[in-house]
Amino acid sequence: MNIGIVTVNDRDYHPNRRLLEASAVRGHRASLVHPYRSWPAVVDGRLRFAGRPVDVDLLLPRQGAEIGDSSLSLLEQAVQAGVAVVNGPAAVRLAASKYRTCRTLAQAGIPVPDTVLVNSPDAATEAGAAVGGFPAVVKPVSGRHGEGVFLAGDAGSCSRYLESVRDLKPGVVLQRFIAPVGRKDLRIFVLGGEAAGAAVMRPRKGDFRSNFHLTGRAEAAMPEEKIGRLAVSAVRALGLQIAGVDMVIDDRGRPWVMEVNYSPGFEGLEAATGLDIAGAMVDYLERFWGLHTGR
Repeated sequence: MNIGIVTVNDRDYHPNRRLLEASAVRGHRASLVHPYRSWPAVVDGRLRFAGRPVDVDLLLPRQGAEIGDSSLSLLEQAVQAGVAVVNGPAAVRLAASKYRTCRTLAQAGIPVPDTVLVNSPDAATEAGAAVGGFPAVVKPVSGRHGEGVFLAGDAGSCSRYLESVRDLKPGVVLQRFIAPVGRKDLRIFVLGGEAAGAAVMRPRKGDFRSNFHLTGRAEAAMPEEKIGRLAVSAVRALGLQIAGVDMVIDDRGRPWVMEVNYSPGFEGLEAATGLDIAGAMVDYLERFWGLHTGR
């Protein structure tokens, strides 16, 4: 099997390095497909790829939340050309937006924190009231590694944050704040309809964000079966096959799905659990490709 990993990062980036290694160990070819160096095209009435060729059996999108329409078109054209794509472009488009993710999960009965999509500084007061008041979490509609996430203490600071955003057209997410005291933050890695691994993430002192890229802290976890099922249900609701589910268990024991990442990092999870997440991903891709081709 020839695997293309869609990414803007190089071979030294942890997930890329691990996926390339795991593919080689299993006898597969794998390469990095840069979405700004390979372009979907129509030439002489036929679908083609300009720039660097996309000559693979399967594409694994790993660009993250910043993926744009041109890169999504690359995935869509790959599907039309008969290439297997995991995760598929429709699911990636949905998961790339924090608000569309939240809306879809809520419609599926998955517990999510109260959330408002705002696109004007004038919205701060009313939007804050809708999510239970301030403090409230403000975050970009698309982002990763906890970047751009801000805890607004009042409507004024929220409004100023919104005024500082260069382009409000995509919207900004305002979300109910769940205080860190008595809270447990989980990252659950879901692969092919199963919870393949989990870690507890702990925020730094004085911070409310628990992303591994911010803290470097993760511990192996064995969540209750119902929590694992909830994570799998969230991934299934979005139409994904591989995803990282960020969940919070609040001080009353209630679970909330905060985010679902279609291209999750797994450095912290592998370090904390000793699991070969990259290997498990490649094994799943092999099974998926077999079903796709009927082999």
